[in-house]
Amino acid sequence: MSKRLLKSTATVSGMTFLSRLLGFVRDMAIARLFGAGVGADAFFVAFKIPNFLRRLFAEGAFSQAFVPVLAEYKSRRPGEVRDLVAHVGGALGGALLLITVLGVLGAPLLIALFAPGFIDEQEKYDLASAMLAITFPYILFISLTALAGAILNTYGRFAVPAFTPVLLNLALIGAALFLAPRMAEPVMALAWGVFVAGVAQLLFQLPFLLRLRLLPRPRVRRRHEGVGKIWKLMLPAIFGSSVAQINLLVDTLIASFLVTGSVSWLYYSDRLVEFPLGVFGIALATVILPKLSQRHAEADPARFRHTLDWGLRWVVLIGVPATVGLMLLAGPMLTTLFQYGAFTAEDVRRASYSLMAYAVGLLGFIWVKVLAAAYFSRQDTRTPVKIALVAMGANMVLNVALVFPLAHAGLALATSLSALLNAGLLYRGLKRAGVYVAGPGWPALLGRVGFACAAMAGLLAWGSAGLAAWTSWGAGERTGQLALWVGAGAAVYSGCLFISGWRPRQMQGPRL
Repeated sequence: MSKRLLKSTATVSGMTFLSRLLGFVRDMAIARLFGAGVGADAFFVAFKIPNFLRRLFAEGAFSQAFVPVLAEYKSRRPGEVRDLVAHVGGALGGALLLITVLGVLGAPLLIALFAPGFIDEQEKYDLASAMLAITFPYILFISLTALAGAILNTYGRFAVPAFTPVLLNLALIGAALFLAPRMAEPVMALAWGVFVAGVAQLLFQLPFLLRLRLLPRPRVRRRHEGVGKIWKLMLPAIFGSSVAQINLLVDTLIASFLVTGSVSWLYYSDRLVEFPLGVFGIALATVILPKLSQRHAEADPARFRHTLDWGLRWVVLIGVPATVGLMLLAGPMLTTLFQYGAFTAEDVRRASYSLMAYAVGLLGFIWVKVLAAAYFSRQDTRTPVKIALVAMGANMVLNVALVFPLAHAGLALATSLSALLNAGLLYRGLKRAGVYVAGPGWPALLGRVGFACAAMAGLLAWGSAGLAAWTSWGAGERTGQLALWVGAGAAVYSGCLFISGWRPRQMQGPRL
């Protein structure tokens, strides 16, 4: 079963890798055309608000509340699955439609709430408000897409939901390259790209639900048992699973008061951290949640622990070298991907500071995804809420303490430190409750990973050139050099793991 989990994770990772790769192409196009100026700042805020709600409600709280209940119905009440899906579709669609109407009408108020620093800059405020009115319906389409994806994941169809985000990147690339030059306000094309992408992602998944005979025919019943359980689990899960997203939004709010470009620097650095987080962390959490939910529904605590332990080992094996690589290659990656056209060398320098700060918390971001799944799969949403509130409070304090000496990079560092705190408290809670017991071999794994990462860090620190050299090179030389050092770092890390005695079969663990 561990091989099946690994295969499913690899499938999701592969699709997510394609999406993230196209995401970088998207961001390169946006950076080249709009740089880090007024238009870019306005769009990133207008996109961040519905995107934040997507992660908070759709991929966050909703999926983590819906999947355990759906898995329970699938295991214990299979004849009632279609009825559950129909009533969830009706309740979710109705609530989202109301939220969408309110969001479109109240776009100026939302910009004032989430980016109050824009109020004093009328052009930026008006532009962000106009774009938000177009992008806000994305939350309706993408949340219904998340419903479809959660059903497909629960039934082992991981590839289709993982591929779906590719459509967002294709829509934005097309909007930037072909629609923007034809508009009076070119950056508005990006807002329309978001809208089109939402519709396309939802329509793409419907045929696959039809094949499972689970295409929702929305119904509304005030007291449906399954819907009531999902809403009950979902409300606290909003906080428990999405503290990182709330913290990122707080970063944007505070950054709106800083110099122009701060929002964009945080955005581009966050995008690079999102690459390993999405390709591996979110992929792992996506696969492990249905399996943990199944183990809980089957009342099999031993295999539940083994599944969670397997996931945590992979987090260390992949997350630690990713953290080291991001910190040491921050400037080269930003230069290679974004320093063209309106995105300057100074923008690279400023964004590299926040990227290194975000990289500090990469392990925390991934751990939270996996550890929170252990709580949600057991239909325990109260404990993560309590922990999330502590982490959020710590983030607020750290934001105030660090923004003055470190500016936008201080906001990124505060988010990272609060994510590590969140992960640590989630881990402690599972250990104290006896839900998780570490399996044998952890000290050896940590020692081998530490040795391999130290060797990789030494190579990258010695071999990669200074930022001035990277900014002076052309696109071809930058790309070649970056590929060389990323490949060399990966080879040294893998080689040192092998030399120290690590073998892939050691990650299979007991039968899951």
